[in-house]
Formats: sequence, C-alpha cells, structure tokens
Amino acid sequence: MNQIEEQKPHIDETKWWEAPFLIIKGFLMGSADIVPGVSGGTMALITGIYDRLIYAIKSVDQNFVKKIVTLKFAEAFTIFHWKFIFLLFTGLISAVFFFTKVVPLQVYMFTHPEIVYGLFFGLILGSVFLLIIEIAPEKRGWKNVFPLVAGALVGFWIVTLVPTDTPSTAWFVMLSGAISICAMILPGISGSYLLLILRQYDYILTQLGNLGTSETVASILNLAPFFAGALVGIVLFSRVLSWLLKNFHATTLLVLVGFLIGSLYVIWPYQDRQFEASVRSTQVMNYTDPAVQEILETEDEPRLPRYQRIARIINPEAPSDDQRRVEVETVSKKLLSSSPFIPERGQEDVNVRGGIIGITLGILMIWVISYLRKS
Repeated sequence: MNQIEEQKPHIDETKWWEAPFLIIKGFLMGSADIVPGVSGGTMALITGIYDRLIYAIKSVDQNFVKKIVTLKFAEAFTIFHWKFIFLLFTGLISAVFFFTKVVPLQVYMFTHPEIVYGLFFGLILGSVFLLIIEIAPEKRGWKNVFPLVAGALVGFWIVTLVPTDTPSTAWFVMLSGAISICAMILPGISGSYLLLILRQYDYILTQLGNLGTSETVASILNLAPFFAGALVGIVLFSRVLSWLLKNFHATTLLVLVGFLIGSLYVIWPYQDRQFEASVRSTQVMNYTDPAVQEILETEDEPRLPRYQRIARIINPEAPSDDQRRVEVETVSKKLLSSSPFIPERGQEDVNVRGGIIGITLGILMIWVISYLRKS
C-alpha cells in the first residue's frame, strides 16, 4: 500500500509473505537508532511503513488491555497488530545485535565518522526527494511549502539545542522518557539526542549498566519512572500522529520531511565533534601486565567510544616494576555537541574521500529502498 495515500486505521493486514521485507525494514530502523542524530522513525518514513507503524502502536488501546485483563487473548490479538510488530522488531533487534556485536557501528562512528555519517546523510538527502516526488502533484503547490519549511526549522532548532543542567528526580526522569520515546518515532529527531540535551542520557545508561549487579533493585526502581513515561508518551503521541495522518496526511508528511531536512545539519559527515568522557569503572592491575604496558605505549587518546587509561600509579616508590600497582580507568565517551564545516583540500585529519563515498552510497541505496517501499 502506498504510504502517501490517505488511510484509515484498520486491523492488522500483514501477510506472512511480507516477512523478509518487514524484517529488512526493521533492520534499517535498528541500524539508524544506533547512530546519534538519526532515528528509527526516519527509516520507517523512508521505507514506507510509517503509517502502519503508528497505527500498530495505536492498536494497543483500552479495548486491547480490557481483552487481556479478562483473559480473552484470542480476541485481544485480533486488535493488536502483532504480526507487523513481531516482524519489524525481529529486524530491529537483529540490527542492534549485528551492529554492536558483529560489525561495531558505534566504533566505526569514532574511527571512520565521515563514511558512517556520510552514508546516512546521502540516505536522508535522497529520501527527501523520493518522498516529495511521491506526494500528489496537486498537493505540491507553493501553499504547501510552509509546512515543509516549518518542519525544517523546528527540526534544525531541536538538533542544535544545547544540553542544560536538569534534575534526576522521578518526575523529570518520567518526563524525559515520554519526550525521548516520542522523538524516536519522529523522523529526523533522535530520542537519544534529546536525552543528551535533557542530561539524562548518561543517567539512563548508568542505570541500565547496573542491571545484573548488586545495585539491580535500585536501578530497576530508578528506571521505572523512565519506562512509565515512555509508555504513556508513545500511547498518547501515537494517537495524535494517527489523527494527523488521517485528517491532514499530505501536510503532516511535509512537516515530517521537513524534520528530515532539518536533521541534515547534524548528520553532515564533516563535523567538529565535542565529546564528554566519563569513568565507567576502575580496577587495580600490576604495572607489568601486558594490558597496562599497551596502554602506556599509546600516546594519543584512542578514537573509540570506550577505552582504558592509567589514572595513577598507586605505589610509585616501589623498588621494582613487578611490585608496582596502577589504577586503570575504563572511560566511555558520548557526543556533547558538533559543528559542521566544509573540509579544505589537503586537510590531513579529515577523510574527505570517505565522506564523499558515504554520501554516494547513501544516495544509491535509495534505489533499493524505493523498491522496498513497494514491497
């Protein structure tokens, strides 16, 4: 079904023959969620399943909950778009596993940022033209330029917000959960980036990292407001979006495309990126340990999301290296801000060719995605 045509909410009409296509689309959504500044909603819009995603989320309504509570599971699952969600999330979870365990995309974002961000820049740039072309010609007049420009301005404003100090109280964590989950289903706006702006990104990651440790119970209690806010946020916001798509489909789509245009500022492959380092853990090791010697031989700070460094030598007065002990810190870096620039010819610290290759590959991928949109 063409995403640009007006639709009404309906029961899940997903067919099993769609499985490979929906899994691939979910895979693209998952890969986008890993990159700061890119959202899964972006890929959902590009691949033509945005309406279906919103309606699937909306299918978890009061009627569905009532059926579950009264143990009428068969009736409940005729309401819930379970096949669509199952296939989509199979691809999404596969992407998260693949790009964190097999091909560490987060590492390549630090070691080869021009190629990674260039790929997504080209993908989003090409998709803007793809989506606008698919809008009915009569709805592409000058009067419809306003929602496109408005969306671009709002998107640009959001991605250029400066992080500010905020509390970590339960009410604000809950509010952060609601805001970030709404952003995750909005094209061009990254939920993780908004968490960074709200100064809750590190807090949430820390609580997640404590799961399975002696602080598991405390972390669950700290995360409860976040997930409660996310649940309330996505349930309410999906209804607002579905109403807009039903009654003002072309206008809403133009605003969403505008968000994509606004996000290009932060996805531009050539950026002066500022990172904030935080110590995740510390351990005491022997000075002669091969891992310690390898750290000592590293002159520059590694271009990695997580690395180890020597904090101090605990007993420098020890008579020999075999008796010395050192404190080793495990440090993680998170993106704090970025400023785009135009690279100059011969600039050694910038992979200009990598950025061009990434952008070209991203634009070429639109040909494949245009086929997926019809499948």
